[in-house]
Amino acid sequence: MAQWQDVCSIDDLQPDSGVCALVDGQQVALFYMPKESAVYALNNYDPFGKANVLSRGLIGDINGQPVVASPLYKQHFNLQTGICLEDETVIIPAYAVRMENGSVQISMTE
Repeated sequence: MAQWQDVCSIDDLQPDSGVCALVDGQQVALFYMPKESAVYALNNYDPFGKANVLSRGLIGDINGQPVVASPLYKQHFNLQTGICLEDETVIIPAYAVRMENGSVQISMTE
């Protein structure tokens, strides 16, 4: 069962961009896409560049999939699943996220 925790206010997010939050001792990249009324949450660690930088990546979509491009080597990660589009064997953790009463909440458990 999902355990939801408040992370920040929706007003703290940058439209069409990413920010980083520390949740349960882990860096989580939050991506806000207001046109879709969506917030996505991925682990901030780029396994190719070996650095916590995904929150600084560019977001968009490829073939209808919402993605973030790593700012280091430009691999694309699906914002819903964490799967790397260039190498599907590489998957970063994706977290359940919801907006409740102006607050962004994340569940780090499944």
